[in-house]
Amino acid sequence: MALPKNDGDVTGGEEGESDIMSTAWLLGGFTDSDETKTIISSLPEVHGDMTATEVTMQKILVIMNRYQEQPHLLDPHLDWMVNMLLELIRSETSPLSLVHLSFKCLYTICKVRGYKVFMQLFPHEVADVQPVLDLLLRQDPKDNKTWETRYMLLLWLSMTCLIPFDLSRLDGHLEHDVGHARESTMDRILAIAKSYLIVSDTPRDAASVLVSKFMTRPDVKQKRLGDFLDWSLTTLSQTNDQSMTDIMVLDGILQSLAKLFKHGKRDDVLQYAPTVLQCLEQKHLSDSNQAMLRKLGVKLTQKLGLTFLKPRLASWRYQRGSRSLAANLSMAQSNTVPVSPNLEPQEQDEDYDIPEEVETVIEHLLVGLKDKETIVRWSAAKGIGRVTGRLPRELADEVVGSVLDCFSFQETDNAWHGGCLALAELGRRGLLLPSRLKDVVPLIIKSLTYEEKRGACSVGSNVRDAACYVCWSFARAYEPKELTPFVIQIASTLVITAVFDRDVNCRRAASAAFQEHVGRQGTFPHGIDILTAADYYAVGNLNNCYVNISVYVASFPEYTKALIDHLIEMKINHWDSVIRELSTKALHNLTPQVPDYMATTVLPRLLPMAVGIDLHTRHAAILACAEITHALYKLGLQTNRGVVDMISSECVEGLKNIHQMIHDRKQYRGYGGELMRPAVCCLIEKLSLSKMPFKDDPVIGGWQWLIDDTIKNLHLVSSGALDNIMAAVVSALSVLCEEYYQIEPGQANPEVQNVLISQYIDGLQSPQMFTRCGSALALGALPTFLIHSKMKQILEGLRQMCVKSQKEGNFTEARRDAIKAISQVCVKAGVSAGGCPDSILCSENLLEVYEVLLNSMSDYTTDSRGDVGAWVREAAMTSLMDVTLLVSGTAPEILSPDLVRRLMCCLAQQSAEKIDRYRAHAGNIFLQLLHSKNPAIPHIPHNEELLAIFPLETKTTLNWKAPSQAFQYITRLLGLSHYQYHTLLGLTVSVGGITESTVQYSSHSLFEYLKGIQNDCVALTEFGDSLLRIFRENLRNDRVSVPFLKMLNQMLANNCFEIFTTQENHPFCVELLTLCKEIKKSKVIPKLRACITVFCGLIQFQGDVRNKVLTQLLILLCHSFPVIRKTTASQMYEMLLTYDDVIEPEILDDVMTSLSDTNWENDLATVRTHRNQICDWLGIPRPQVIAKNQVS
Repeated sequence: MALPKNDGDVTGGEEGESDIMSTAWLLGGFTDSDETKTIISSLPEVHGDMTATEVTMQKILVIMNRYQEQPHLLDPHLDWMVNMLLELIRSETSPLSLVHLSFKCLYTICKVRGYKVFMQLFPHEVADVQPVLDLLLRQDPKDNKTWETRYMLLLWLSMTCLIPFDLSRLDGHLEHDVGHARESTMDRILAIAKSYLIVSDTPRDAASVLVSKFMTRPDVKQKRLGDFLDWSLTTLSQTNDQSMTDIMVLDGILQSLAKLFKHGKRDDVLQYAPTVLQCLEQKHLSDSNQAMLRKLGVKLTQKLGLTFLKPRLASWRYQRGSRSLAANLSMAQSNTVPVSPNLEPQEQDEDYDIPEEVETVIEHLLVGLKDKETIVRWSAAKGIGRVTGRLPRELADEVVGSVLDCFSFQETDNAWHGGCLALAELGRRGLLLPSRLKDVVPLIIKSLTYEEKRGACSVGSNVRDAACYVCWSFARAYEPKELTPFVIQIASTLVITAVFDRDVNCRRAASAAFQEHVGRQGTFPHGIDILTAADYYAVGNLNNCYVNISVYVASFPEYTKALIDHLIEMKINHWDSVIRELSTKALHNLTPQVPDYMATTVLPRLLPMAVGIDLHTRHAAILACAEITHALYKLGLQTNRGVVDMISSECVEGLKNIHQMIHDRKQYRGYGGELMRPAVCCLIEKLSLSKMPFKDDPVIGGWQWLIDDTIKNLHLVSSGALDNIMAAVVSALSVLCEEYYQIEPGQANPEVQNVLISQYIDGLQSPQMFTRCGSALALGALPTFLIHSKMKQILEGLRQMCVKSQKEGNFTEARRDAIKAISQVCVKAGVSAGGCPDSILCSENLLEVYEVLLNSMSDYTTDSRGDVGAWVREAAMTSLMDVTLLVSGTAPEILSPDLVRRLMCCLAQQSAEKIDRYRAHAGNIFLQLLHSKNPAIPHIPHNEELLAIFPLETKTTLNWKAPSQAFQYITRLLGLSHYQYHTLLGLTVSVGGITESTVQYSSHSLFEYLKGIQNDCVALTEFGDSLLRIFRENLRNDRVSVPFLKMLNQMLANNCFEIFTTQENHPFCVELLTLCKEIKKSKVIPKLRACITVFCGLIQFQGDVRNKVLTQLLILLCHSFPVIRKTTASQMYEMLLTYDDVIEPEILDDVMTSLSDTNWENDLATVRTHRNQICDWLGIPRPQVIAKNQVS
């Protein structure tokens, strides 16, 4: 449970029990002691090197941060760590940088363990006072790099102040030889404390600790306490919270005063308390905009309140006695009733005067309970608990009454939260008597479900969390018999919060509170069973809570109606649509528990809400009516009863009229329509599934109008709601047609059939893309009897839309949905080899379907969103798998070898491409078709070789999304003739891509394959032919040609075609050069750069090719783009370094000097001179400028 942290202000008499926290893992001890010793020992060597110092500090930080959750594990090792570091600090030979570094290490350890424990390890003998004081005086308070040194020295000085000798004994003679008075040790320490209380960094906190230790010494408090408080109050009154400097001063003063009144003896500080309180009131810190100042103000106020009241334990407080869980469980097993302690107050302890200032203190603390910051409210709540514990019973009861006033609906959520924290504090201290529980418990029940809507969200999660804390504390504070009258209330509300709260921290807090009651009270009905299902981890998943856990809890009758009523009252109108929708699913699942209650009570309550004014309530109520009706229908199937027999005729009429009432009020328009349309579509779906007797009723026409109108106006819907609306419309249409548009089973109403299909086919040509999407999905959702005799018309409409939009490069989403619809229509129509092509998939229309789907596999449309064609390819892959499995299982004879070959090759190409998601999708489908046994896919090329490459276990073990796994399998397909071209085409965009991991693993696997065939002339020639084919077919396609050139450059650089270089003018390099010359004409800079690198790689081939390559490079040296000229010169320079046999040695230096020294970004006339000089040196004819024909 997320409980507020204790800030350490624990006074005598408080409970020491701590909440038991569950963690994922626990450390067994300090296992890094050897490494820590090594690091500390290395400090003298690293202190002078800034880099080494940072590395060392980082190591210390990493080690210590492991123990943030279990700092006590450091305790056995703190002594030697502190001693090693202090030895370095005290050494006279230690340079200043080493001293500061040692203090940094001390601070790091101190931060993890806490200063209260850590400061006790500092040596605090008389001999330590002066050295520490002198070292502190030598520090520069403004040096922001050494603040850790000052912080630790102040803590050390705080410990040395505890020596039991008068500080005047350390002074000796206070006069110098020249007669001037020397400052006493007491004054020096006080001056240091004052100076550091007003600094702006962390040493200010340590200075307040120093004040609390130093000013409470017997000798100091007699001489300096009054003066210090005078100085503090004067400083306090002279500052404000408007400037940053004053805020820091106020922070230091308030901290020191709070600690002083905490640690000082009451008799010593009581005389000053009224003055301090008066000064604090005048500052009006509660109005400050600084949360920390308000918190310190509340903290100081409570310390003053405790000072005014004598330290005592209230005799009237409630005492439960033993808190042992073991004792509680043993009593439960033996059925013994625990004896309640005597609660009669001892009146003789009650008659003492309460100072008037206490009322002011309590008033300020009550105001603090309503503060806007949690840290202030928490401090105020602890103050209320501590002060109330020292008051007489009557006055304490008045305080409780004032706290209960926070629970008013006129108050903000801050007041409710503060009130809950205060009640928890009062309860766990025994200050909330059982007689008050009848007033308190109803307020806590309200707090457990408290939520206030603010704009588009709500507040109140902190209130609910704090209310769980109250319940948790009550489980520890009271005997079971005291809470018996409230058990059902508390148990039901805690379960509701644990299962249905929107915030995971509140659900887990409620589960922890429920667990505490089950363990310590033992009175919650079915507590262990519920706790097993709704434990800390189970309630972490919101969907699981609503759909599964709620059903299990509702199986216990004590909780059933409470859960349902909460959903109806609190969650149906929730601002979050996710909660509303989950609530309706929960109501569906809870209906079997109490069907009569749902039919006679819940449904009649929901129907008026379904046509009410509030949008959110109306949305969820419609969904809830739909879900409950469907759940009742499914229950009725078990007893052969229709849903109309289970609900009243008024409810049936109410369900039927929902659409018309919303339509008449024009509530389908605007933002509200985005919620109403999917909700009513869900209602249509569920009522149709429930077989409501509305056939031939006018309401069916209204429902159909809503579906059609929604499809026509999808372009007006916001993008966030689009998918939800489209899915709801398609689901509703499918079920509506199935239930109400059949004349006889399997026979469509011809009039409705013609209208619907014509309408949706016309929608495929709409200028609005989402209308096309909706029309395509609607055609795919039509049941079989509506497709019958219209299949040819449907498929043709979908095909034309795909072909036309793909050619124009628009309507990508519509094309994706049309591809999905084609496969849905085919699957619903079924397959028959000799069937009618207008009603079933057969040999006549199979090729047409496959052509559309296979052509969609080459859809690489891009727009501002990137590769949107991937959506179409993904849909095409899925559709091809569905249709292929269907045909193979029913009529495999109509599946030609060519179709299967094209299918498998396309899948191989997609499974070699660069986008992980689509590669994985293609790879999984490839393996599913390959290993399919029932039905088996016929005519798969190289089937045996594929099964050897992809054994059956790869279906589950191969992670296609991981390039490191996928490409080592894919590249093995290059050795299979049917797959080589398509696999290499897919690999091209991966190897030549920009994603580092994809490039790394794909290129590695490709070169491993090439290494295996580099001495096989036939295999390498075949591979080269495939390369040239890809290049030739994609010269103008930058998506392929640019990565192809990059891949080719890697191949040439790795000498993959070394066997070809031994033959002059090998056909491969001649053809490659010819194709590269075409690329050279491009104006795309990345393409030209890649082409230059390939030209340089081609220089390794023998014969005339080499001179032709040099000619092309020399032409590029005078390209119209300066960046291309510069790149060419740079690449040529590297080429000449790599291949030293390209030109004669005697001219090599001249050429390389010209390439490196010439500014190739100068104007063309200048660089052409240098280029021509290189041509002359190489003996290559100078390229001639071709004049463009002038058109007169």
